[in-house]
Amino acid sequence: MSFSFFKALRSKTPQELAKAIKDSLMALDTKTVVEVKSLEKALEEVDKNFSSMKVMLLGDGEVEPNVDQVLQLVLEICKEDVIILFFHKLSLLGWEARKDLVQCWSVLLKQKVGSTHCCVQFLENHSDLLDFLVTGYDNKEIALNCGNMLRECIKFPTLAKYMLESPSFELFFKYVELTNFDVASDAFSTFKDLLTKHPVAVSEFLTSHYDEFFEQYEKLLTSSNYVTRRQSLKLLSEFLLEPPSSHIMKKYIADVQHFKVMMTLLKDTSKSIMISAFHIFKIFVANPNKPREIKVILAKNHERLLELLNNLSAGKGGDDDQFEEEKELIIKEIERVSQLSTLDS
Repeated sequence: MSFSFFKALRSKTPQELAKAIKDSLMALDTKTVVEVKSLEKALEEVDKNFSSMKVMLLGDGEVEPNVDQVLQLVLEICKEDVIILFFHKLSLLGWEARKDLVQCWSVLLKQKVGSTHCCVQFLENHSDLLDFLVTGYDNKEIALNCGNMLRECIKFPTLAKYMLESPSFELFFKYVELTNFDVASDAFSTFKDLLTKHPVAVSEFLTSHYDEFFEQYEKLLTSSNYVTRRQSLKLLSEFLLEPPSSHIMKKYIADVQHFKVMMTLLKDTSKSIMISAFHIFKIFVANPNKPREIKVILAKNHERLLELLNNLSAGKGGDDDQFEEEKELIIKEIERVSQLSTLDS
């Protein structure tokens, strides 16, 4: 049985909803004390419109979304520049509206007309909006919302490539060390996605920005913050070992400064960091083309290194057999290098 009298107002069309969203967001420009009531009303309108947008895009739990309406709404949102307002008004929105927007954002980005992702194309043409989202980490009220939206954007290669090449990328080296743990952790999740989701783009970026990137990354590896050291060390092995970055890894393991950092991490007070450091340290040692400087360091420190490695185990959940086998090979290589007469000065 239908109780149509409960629906005093018919549902808005996609065109009407997009316009209503735009108008209610633009009404948030109210700033004076006299207009506080108007601002409150505008926020209520935004909440209502965002709720309607969520239903149109995601359904209401009983009725599935109408594909044609979803596509039409996406087209109207792009046509009316509503995405710009989504970003610029984010800090003014209430908690519920921000939550609804984050939920809708993933759906909006995925919608295609023909072979074109409309919202992705919009962001490609308004790339400064991505930088705006990155700087959202400076505002703890919206930092996690911005992080969620950024990670959805990073799924698309063209947007991820822009973010890697943008000057705003450097801000992540600051954000991952913020004192607010939740914000720092979220920023690291976004940073990790940028460096792992699209290996070819990452390889191209590292090739072009090798020195400046690793100069900054070394600061994370040597941070006084345990979480930063542990996470950045684990992430390093992930993106260095990707096949498209093999030339980056070869350059990295030929650098004596990077080797010294791994030596230091191998002596960390945290066992998990020691184990992670070992998995990169072993690549330096196993390198058949080790620079002489690295051989000299291995020879001079071989007794301490052998003692350290002999006491190192795979740890909980590790593959003991493989770890011990790798460790034995590294120990033998260190012993071999320490006996090379050509290293004597």
